[in-house]
Amino acid sequence: MPLSDLLGDLLADFRNPAILWQALAIVACVAVGWGLARLIHGSLLKDRGQQGGLLSVGLGSFSRVLGPLLIVGLLALAKTIMERYYSVHLLRVALPLFMSLAVIRTFFYLLRRAFSRRGQLGAALQTFERVFAFVAWIIVALHLTGVLPDVIHALERTVLPIGKNKVSIADLLQGAISIVVLMMLALWAGAALEERLMGFERMHSSLRVAMARVGRAALILIALLFSLSLAGLDLTVLSVFGGALGVGLGLGMQRIASNYVSGFIILFERSLSIGDPITLDKYSGKVARINTRYTVLRSADGTQTLLPNEMLITGVVLNQSGTNRNVRAITKLVVSYDSDLSVVMPLLEELPKDVARVLETPAPNVLLNAFAADGYELEVGFWLGDPENGQGGPISEVNRKIYALVQAGTIKLGHPSMDTRLLDAHITSVVARTPHAEDQTSADLRK
Repeated sequence: MPLSDLLGDLLADFRNPAILWQALAIVACVAVGWGLARLIHGSLLKDRGQQGGLLSVGLGSFSRVLGPLLIVGLLALAKTIMERYYSVHLLRVALPLFMSLAVIRTFFYLLRRAFSRRGQLGAALQTFERVFAFVAWIIVALHLTGVLPDVIHALERTVLPIGKNKVSIADLLQGAISIVVLMMLALWAGAALEERLMGFERMHSSLRVAMARVGRAALILIALLFSLSLAGLDLTVLSVFGGALGVGLGLGMQRIASNYVSGFIILFERSLSIGDPITLDKYSGKVARINTRYTVLRSADGTQTLLPNEMLITGVVLNQSGTNRNVRAITKLVVSYDSDLSVVMPLLEELPKDVARVLETPAPNVLLNAFAADGYELEVGFWLGDPENGQGGPISEVNRKIYALVQAGTIKLGHPSMDTRLLDAHITSVVARTPHAEDQTSADLRK
C-alpha cells in the first residue's frame, strides 16, 4: 500500500469514530491476549509444573509464543467484525506487526525445543531472537507504510567520507547487520555443537572439549570473514593485520600464545582429563576444567587454582590416575630404646586398618627407618584409594590412635637424653690437677 494512500485513509479515519474504536480494539486485544496467556501459563504450571523437568521448561518457553498468537487471533476477529461497519486501516497495520512477532517467536520456540532449552545455547537463542525480532519489526513496519523503498534510496544516496574512500550509509548498515547476524549464528551454532559433543559419553572428555573449542573458533572466524566480505571490505587488507599480529605474538604475547598452544596440546594428547588428581610443584588437587589458556585445579579444601597450561607442559606433573590411583600416606614417630620392637611394630600395623578410606590391600606396614639419637625411628605407612580427597584426615586419625597408646603407656616415645659419663671423667681429671686440691679434699673428709 503506498504511503500517501495509507496516510489519507488514516486521516479520513480521524474524522470519524473509526480510529478511536480501532485503537480501543487494539488495546483491548493486547490486554486480553497477554492476560489469557499469563492465566493459561499459570494454571498449567500450577497443575503440572510441580513435576519439574522438561514439562516446566517447555511451558516456560511456550508462554512467550502464546501471547502473540492470542493477540493475532483477537485482532483478526476484531478486524472481521469491525470492517462491516468501519474502515479498519489501523487494524490492517497492527495485525501484520503482531503476526510477525508471533511468527518469529514461534520459529525460535521450535528451534529452542529442537536443540536446547537451557545453558549457553538457550541464552544465545534468546539474544539472537531479540536482535532478529527488532530488525524484522522495523522492516515490516517500513514495508507496510510504503516507506521502505524511499528509505533504502535515501540511505544509498547519503555518503560518508572515510579516509580516502566514500561509503554510503546503506553499505554501513548492511555490513553491521550482516556482522551481527552472522556472528549470532556462529555463536548459536558453536553452542549447539558443544552441547551435542558433550552428550557423546563414548568420546573422551578432553577430545570433546578440544573439538568444541576448535569448532566454535572456526565458526566465528568463518562468520567474521563472510560478514566482512558482505560488507564490501577487501580481505587482502587482512594480510597487514596478520603480519602485525605475528610480530605481536613474537614480541609481547609469546607466553599467552604458549599457554593457548599448550592447552590444545593437552586436549588433543589427552594427557590430562577432567577429574584426574594431579600434583604439580606445590599445587595438588583434582582437575575441574581444562580451558585453552589455563586449567582449573580444585584442591581437597575446596579452593581453586588456575594453572597456566604452559606449566603442565614444561613441568613435571604427577598424575595419580594415570595408572594406579592408590597413594601411600605415612606418619613417623620415634620410640624409646627401651621398647620391644617385636611388640611395638605389629601393634602399629593394626592401627590404620579400622580408619576410613584406608585400603586393606596393600596392607599397612611399619618400617624401621633409622636409629635416631632419641630412639628408634619408625614409619607407619598405609594406602588410600581416593587421593583427590586429601590425606590429612586418615593421617590425623592414625596419629590419634598412636596418642591413645602413648597415654596408656603401651608405647614409650623417645626423648632427648645425654650420656654424662665422659663429662664426669673430664671434670675429675681437671679437679685432680688443681693446686691444693688434695688439701681441700682432706679438709672436706674431716668435716
